Amino acid sequence: MFAQSKKMEAVPFSPIRKIFAEVDKLKAEGVDIITLGIGEPDFDTPSHITEAMAAATRNGATHYTSNKGIIQLREAVCRKLKVDDGLDYDPEEIICTVGVSEGVYVSLSSFLDPGDEVLVPDPSWVSYFHVPTMNGAVPKGYPLREENDFQIDVEDLEKLVTPKTKMMVVLDPSNPVGAVQEKETLAKVAEFAVKHNLLVISDEIYEKIIYDGKKHYSIAAFPGMRERTIVLNGFAKAYAMTGWRIGYIAAPAELISVMNRMHMYVVTHTSVQAQWGAVAALEGPQEPVADMVEEFRKRRDYVCRRIGGMNKVSCRVPGGAFYVFVNIRETGMNAEEFTKHLIREAHVAVVPGTAFGSHGEGYVRLSYAVSMENLEKSMDRIEKALASL
Repeated sequence: MFAQSKKMEAVPFSPIRKIFAEVDKLKAEGVDIITLGIGEPDFDTPSHITEAMAAATRNGATHYTSNKGIIQLREAVCRKLKVDDGLDYDPEEIICTVGVSEGVYVSLSSFLDPGDEVLVPDPSWVSYFHVPTMNGAVPKGYPLREENDFQIDVEDLEKLVTPKTKMMVVLDPSNPVGAVQEKETLAKVAEFAVKHNLLVISDEIYEKIIYDGKKHYSIAAFPGMRERTIVLNGFAKAYAMTGWRIGYIAAPAELISVMNRMHMYVVTHTSVQAQWGAVAALEGPQEPVADMVEEFRKRRDYVCRRIGGMNKVSCRVPGGAFYVFVNIRETGMNAEEFTKHLIREAHVAVVPGTAFGSHGEGYVRLSYAVSMENLEKSMDRIEKALASL
């Protein structure tokens, strides 16, 4: 038996995947389980995008591209960043990645040394804790509190920052809590980052999935931030392209030159066919995105209304993404116990909040990126399972 590397000894298998391995096992045994845990739109990729990919393949787009990606996509990304976020980038400041996940890995791994600290929202997407650990760095979770509408509190950041702190992560909108950071909040965070000379990763993958007239602001657009911000975004959520594995990094040229070397040796470049599909996503009609977001809003409203009428659970109405972070503290169970209870008694799978950090204790994440029919069934089952508590 060959020993694993020391860095991997500290990296567990994703708790989310463990749960769904158990779900798959039960399904194989014939148990009817509804899954509300996967962060994936249940819509198909819009047809104009798939047609663009197919046409590119037929026309010979089957060869290597530059490491950064095709110029047509990088130019389209620059136009999008200018129109949507007021940001000016050159195509040479864009790297097309294998989803945002590669962007997370490349951006953290390119700049963190052993012993460096990175401030990570807690709760947060799991990779932001484990990728620093793989690099010998120290992720330090800053709390997102329900009573503060899950807004970032700079006072918490000031308590955590030390001379070893090198980077900070902002997820906006947030996975798993669905919060959209207010402009005033981001302005304070930007001032904090400049004050402490931090490199900031701004994960904006859910920026188009926002409700109730809220607006997304990229922290890169605030004073003093462009030169210290790595913007991560992609196509998986807004365009229902999770399986395409296509995203991008936008950052100043001196940062891009470092990350492009990491990117080159990790993946060479992302799929050329996916890149042409992404061009069509950005340049083509946006009505499919608006239609999908409106359907998500209806589902969000339904789920929050149903949870509000259930025994010993509650939730805040999220302003973005497609998750509800359900408060289960009154049940007396911890997050893992509650998750197992729902699988066993309701045959509904959710994700324990602790999968996203220690501040996720007392919560579970529920995804409403499933059909209304399955949402109705799952809410009925959960309500019944909680009635006797």
